[in-house]
This record gives sequence, C-alpha cells and structure tokens, in this order.
Amino acid sequence: MSQPPPQQGGPGEREGFGAPFEPQPGVYGAPVAPQPQQGPYGQSPQPQGPYGQSPQPQPGPYGQPSRPPYGYPQPPTAPYGHPGTAPSSPPDGPGGGGRSRGRVAALVAAVLAGVLVIGTGVWFAVGGDDADDGKPVAKESRAPKKPGPRVTPAAGADELNKGRKDGEAKVRWVEKNGVDLPQGGARAYGPWITGDIVAKAMYRTASGHSAEDGTRKWSLRLPADVCAAPTLPSPDGKVVIGLRADTSDGAPCDRLQMIDLTTGRAGWTATVERTGMQDGLSHIVMAINGDVVTVGRTTLTDAYRISDGKHLWGTLPGTCQPYGLTSGDIALAAVDCRKRPSDDDVGDEEVRRIDPATGRTVWTYKVKKGWKVDRFYSVDPPVVSLRQGELNEKWAIALLNPDGTYRSQPVPGKENFEVECGEPGENLDDCIGAAADSDTLYLATKPAAGTDGELTNSVVAFDLSTGKAKWKVPAPPAQTLHPMRVENGQVLLYLTPPPVKAENGGGIMALGPQGGALRPVLRHPASAASAVTGLFEPTVRFGGGRSLISSGYITAETDEEETDLRTMIAFGD
Repeated sequence: MSQPPPQQGGPGEREGFGAPFEPQPGVYGAPVAPQPQQGPYGQSPQPQGPYGQSPQPQPGPYGQPSRPPYGYPQPPTAPYGHPGTAPSSPPDGPGGGGRSRGRVAALVAAVLAGVLVIGTGVWFAVGGDDADDGKPVAKESRAPKKPGPRVTPAAGADELNKGRKDGEAKVRWVEKNGVDLPQGGARAYGPWITGDIVAKAMYRTASGHSAEDGTRKWSLRLPADVCAAPTLPSPDGKVVIGLRADTSDGAPCDRLQMIDLTTGRAGWTATVERTGMQDGLSHIVMAINGDVVTVGRTTLTDAYRISDGKHLWGTLPGTCQPYGLTSGDIALAAVDCRKRPSDDDVGDEEVRRIDPATGRTVWTYKVKKGWKVDRFYSVDPPVVSLRQGELNEKWAIALLNPDGTYRSQPVPGKENFEVECGEPGENLDDCIGAAADSDTLYLATKPAAGTDGELTNSVVAFDLSTGKAKWKVPAPPAQTLHPMRVENGQVLLYLTPPPVKAENGGGIMALGPQGGALRPVLRHPASAASAVTGLFEPTVRFGGGRSLISSGYITAETDEEETDLRTMIAFGD
C-alpha cells in the first residue's frame, strides 16, 4: 500500500495533494508565551500575567487545554461528529489521537495492528460554575444520583501543602465546584487567562478568579448551557462563547455571547443563522484571531468582529468551505470541498491559511483524496494531523513550510505515538503531546507498561526537514511526558504524577534541542499528586514560573461529591 509522494502545495490553490499523514493529536500542549516557533498553536502576544500567559495557540501562562493522558477517570462521552463527516465512533488508535473517553472496540483492533509505514511520503498510525454563594446556578429535574457514603471534604491548598518538600512548588490555591449540575455532569470551557484573571465557563455560568489567590472576582449567569468556546481569548481579554438556543435537551448551539474577561460584563449577542437543513449546529469549532471570532461547522464558517459583533463573512465563493480555524496570530483552516453538503462520501479537503477578517485565502495545501484534516499541532510551522477511514483508524502527520508547501513527515520507525486532543468535532487546536519549533517536532509515544507494570512513555524529537528521529528521552518510571510548547530553544513538557504513592509529584519539565536529561522547571508537590490525578480531563497551563491544572469535565456520583470536587489547582511560589 504505497502512496505517491506528496506534491508541493505552495501559495495559491495548486492542483494535487501533498500532505503526509501524521499521528493522532496530543494530550497536553499549551504554550506559555508567544513564540515565533510556537507548537500546536501560536497565539498572538498579549499582556503577560502572573503566569506569563499569552494568546498563542500553544498555551500561554498556562498553555492550551490538555486532557488527562492516561489512567484518569473519564466522564460519559458525547456523540462524535467530525465536521464534514459523521463517523459512528471516535478515532482513537495506537497512535493516540482523540481523548481517551468514549473509545470503541475498533480502537482495540487498531492498537493490536500497531504502526504501519506506507510507502513514500506517508506514514500511518493504525488503530486508532459557580454562583457567588456557592449555590447552584440553575436546577434541572433529573433522576436521583446513586446514594453513597458521606464524603470527606476534599483537601484545600493548606492541607495539600503540609507534606511539601524542599524544591517543590507550593499549591497556591484550590477551587472547588460548588455547583449542582445536571445528571452526567458538564463540560468546563477554558480556562482563559488575561492579566490577573483566570476565567472559565460551565453549564450556565461564566466566572473569573484571581490568578494570584483564586478569589472569585466575578460571576455571570447565562440563559442556557454553554456548548462551544474558543481555545484562546482575544489579545485584549475578551471571549465569545456558544450557547444553546434554549434549555431543552438537544437545542442547537446557535447563540453567541461576548464576555469581557477582565470585568465579567456581558457584551453583544448574536444568533448564527442556518443556511439550510444540512447546516449542522451541534458540533461547533470556535477560534479567535485578533478581533475576529469564527464559528465553524460541517458546511461553512461565520466570522464576527469581537469589538462590536458585526458579521464579517459567511459562505465563501466556490464549493470549498472552511469548517474550523485555529486561534492565535495565524489562522489555519480545515476546508471541505465536497460538491454538495449532503454528499456522504468524504470529499477533497484542504489546509488553508486564511485572513480571518475577510476570509481571503493566503495559501492552500491540498490533502490527499480520502483523507481529512483532524487537528493542528502547530501553526508556525504548520503541523497537521490527518485521518482516513470510517472510524478514522488511519492517521498521519504533514509537516509544511510557512508558505504551505510540503516539507516532510515523521518517520516513526517502530515507535507508537499518542497525542491527546479535545472531543472529536470540537476545536482543532486543543491538543497536548506535540510541539514544534522551526526545525524540530516533539511527539509523545503511546504509554506502555514498564518493568514495574505501570504505564510510562517517552518523547521523540524529529527533524522537520527530513522527518527522521533525532533523539528519544524516556519519562521516569510510572510517569508520562507530554510536550506542550517550545520556548527559548527548549521544549516544555508536562510530567504526570505517578498513579501510586511516590516521592515525585510530577510538574513542568524541559529538554534542550539535543535531548539529554530532563530538567525540572516547576516541581509539583508529591503531597498533591492524588488531587491532580482526581481531575477529569485536565487542561494544563504554565508561564511565569506558575502552573494551573483545570478539570475539563465535572461529574460525580452524588450531589455532595459533585459540589466538593476540585476544579482548578494552581502551583508556584
């Protein structure tokens, strides 16, 4: 099964394909500050806060959102729906890609299949808030939760710091849920960091907290459930979130609400107009580029000006329409070129760099027929994850030049890789486990049992010009490493705490361009390890010597447990 070498898809719209196919998206990858060579996303610079955050598609002060890599409890999965296609289940595979929750039996078969090298120019990984008074923001009738033993209140910062050792950072603050949620829980969006505010949105509330001590600064009640939100805020600290049309189950995600994160004030609202029955509004891809927010879905993308809510553009000329963009300084778009929105077969897809204010194409890279854009691991340089198959079981990575022409693809050898991303059908720039600079791609391998029987993994560096592996560095026993971003010539990585009691609590690590020994940047206390592993689908942020881990999904067996769940933990001196 060899594939013809990809063609150069330079500026403009050239014929032919030219994207290699890469491993599935990574789990954690948040940039701390804007870097010319940002990894999965290169957000635009913004004022640096206590965590050194900046609006880059690679997590800022605390980088972009990352999900729990392995062995963490997982909430119920949502229906899968990649824009432009409707696979019956998520695309996980041995090469890792989607989140771990909701994986299907096909993944097991894929894992057993391993990694396949397929011909020239291509390789595949087969397989695969809170109310101010702490009371519920809203109540819904629901089935009673399973009764359970009385819960011992979760430890706060002071208690977690009691066992802190020399050299370990302290727990600065811990935020608990305090909200009664519908049965099955709710997804938490964010966190977004701007100035000294850490903000998030969940269920029917948005809230802002002090980045310094976690104090709630504001709380904004919303008329319906939050159903979509961009990965990054605007450079001036604003965000636009998606809300459901009403409070009924399955209501379309067609309402937009602008929020000033520094003050908590609600701004303009808008309703996304459907262009026809095929214009799905259930799986929304949102992105922010400067003063523009885009709302992508299966058939098209709409763009609005954040400052005043003006609609800038919608359906573009021609049959090719973007269904999702990346946030940050550079807007890369996944584009579907099927002739009719109702076509069941996968149409031709493209990667385009777009001017977000006008929708104008800067350059185009045509993807090989039958493959679709999965995620963007980096925008500068462009690193694109691609998928093929009814269950997205085939996976590949395309390494492009800044002008959109083909550069190379990773040569995996016998390694199996895994990148963790958000829910399929959601944002295209929310992965962790992959990072890139101008000449190197860093990928996390799929965890495997070590000599002690516990899962561990490694990080492999690839030369962007040749795709060949340069070096490999293993994680400590019973722990896993996840590249987040490249900063000042070194790759920053999130190290998970071990699943069993140990002397190491994980934290932020660094590796130089030549690999070598892991260098601690911020050690999380071992005394807080169990609190960290108890977070669902964590998002990791790091910057300015501080880190923040935020739960991506809130759910529990009982109301009491749900209210007491930790949702954010901040570390640093």
